[in-house]
Amino acid sequence: MTMMYEYGWSSTGFGAGHWLWFALIVAIVVIPVGRILRRVGFSALWSVLIFIPVVNLIALWLFAYADWPRSEFQPESKS
Repeated sequence: MTMMYEYGWSSTGFGAGHWLWFALIVAIVVIPVGRILRRVGFSALWSVLIFIPVVNLIALWLFAYADWPRSEFQPESKS
């Protein structure tokens, strides 16, 4: 048990190892998603939704069918 505690992993709470792992996951996931969202015209802050279960799936479907502010594809008018 002492060996695990020396490296920041403890059973009493979050140690340094947990926070480093969390920071790595945030960097790997949130940064690219935020860049993609900015590229299509949405705020990069929407990328925080990927960490909320079920909400992330709803947001994915909403973004898939939303009108993107910077979309290159413009549907033809029916007039």
